[in-house]
Amino acid sequence: MAVGRGTLGVAIGVVLAVLATVGALLSPPSFDPPRLNEELGAIPAQPAAETAPLPAAAPISEEEITVPVRGTALKATIRAPRTPGRHPAMVFVQGSGRGDREEFAEAADLLARAGIVTLVYEKRTVGYSFRHRDFGLLADDALRMIEQLRGRPDVDLSRTGLWGVSEGGWVVPIAASRSENVRFVVLVSSPNVSPMRQVAWALNEQLLRLRAPYGVRDLLTRAMGGVGFDFLRYDGTPAIRGISQPVLALYGTADPSIPFVESTRTLTTALEEGGNRNYTIRFLAGADHAMRINGGPYAPEYLPTLGRWILGLPDTARPEIPIAGARPVQRFEAADVPRAPWYGDMEFLSLTLMLVAVGFIAAPVTELVVRLRGGEPAEQTNARVWPPIRGRLRRIAYTAAGLLAAIVAFITLIVLFSVNQAGAWPAVLAGWLVVRVLAVLLLVQEVLAGLAVHAALRDGWQPSRWQWLALGGVLGGAGVLLVAGAYYGLFSLPW
Repeated sequence: MAVGRGTLGVAIGVVLAVLATVGALLSPPSFDPPRLNEELGAIPAQPAAETAPLPAAAPISEEEITVPVRGTALKATIRAPRTPGRHPAMVFVQGSGRGDREEFAEAADLLARAGIVTLVYEKRTVGYSFRHRDFGLLADDALRMIEQLRGRPDVDLSRTGLWGVSEGGWVVPIAASRSENVRFVVLVSSPNVSPMRQVAWALNEQLLRLRAPYGVRDLLTRAMGGVGFDFLRYDGTPAIRGISQPVLALYGTADPSIPFVESTRTLTTALEEGGNRNYTIRFLAGADHAMRINGGPYAPEYLPTLGRWILGLPDTARPEIPIAGARPVQRFEAADVPRAPWYGDMEFLSLTLMLVAVGFIAAPVTELVVRLRGGEPAEQTNARVWPPIRGRLRRIAYTAAGLLAAIVAFITLIVLFSVNQAGAWPAVLAGWLVVRVLAVLLLVQEVLAGLAVHAALRDGWQPSRWQWLALGGVLGGAGVLLVAGAYYGLFSLPW
């Protein structure tokens, strides 16, 4: 059953070329965002009066309440200044994820001491998950919180508004367009492009920082293109056009998650198309996605800008300088990830992996059953040929399991690096090397096993029925896995 090096090399080269060709033919167009040609350019400095420290010395009260909303009830905390009279009031609307009230406690406390009633609430878990997100449902929750504030005797009904960060930038415009009780809107790090475009842009920026090979981007974006989450293609511009209230939008120039130049263009264009020119947009130097400096304290201009704009309404609704602050720089456009063909969606991939697993499991299970029923055939040829072939099949199964584990670990690594805005580029290169080496090793083992089976059959070996099942399950499962790897670019060039 010895295979010559020349034959082996030719066979591996042919299979590799076929897989690379299949991958090129089956895969969707590559995700390759162009450079952004339109920039905001030099913008005026932010007026000094907007960033003067807030006089935040008023005593405040705190009240814990539970607010019934559709399908559940949400806990909330209201902080209110104890000074007499009516005060402006604002609800904090969370970004993606769990949405703990404590995330906004510092800002809510300071604004309350400056004279603004604030409400922060726990984000719903009923009807909201990683896969299913209804921005309209979240907007209803925000409006229920507005109603709570408007029922208080210390709230100025002409100045009740919503503040939304990140994902909240898709939620707050819906709420504002539905209700006149929302009298002002604050958008912080608001994408204003579809969730898919925002995530893809942030991923591309992170991969560039990590010096990741092109193949890594292809793997991740092809996987994203197959995700069937409807909310990822959500278009928020119709809701923005429906905003008639004054808008304050704040962006940090060190935010790696938001295409802030395009977000600003989309926001101003949609507002003006809806007839609303009452907007104020400020870019804060060095601020990240949460308006903090390197994840630490808030950017010094953030809370003063926010508080003074709210306290100054309605006079601050239409400023002399609509767009001001530090100069924002966005290198690439926020491009859409191409939709995957039907065989590239997550459901089909899950089915594929299930078939691969069944194929690998069928071999040892069948062998166990055969042995329990009297053992495998004892012909001389079978006793000589089968053990080394069985060893090759086991190595294929182990390598395939290792490849899948390496891919999952590698994607997890990239996601963690992206979420934490950290990570070292050698780790990315090493992880990608491990994934591709295992893919090529699986290919080589598949070819070796195939050539060994062919040679044994030529020499007169007659496999039993269960041996045919083992061969078909393992070799077929590995073959399907190799084709899937080709679709995701594991055998493609460039690196």
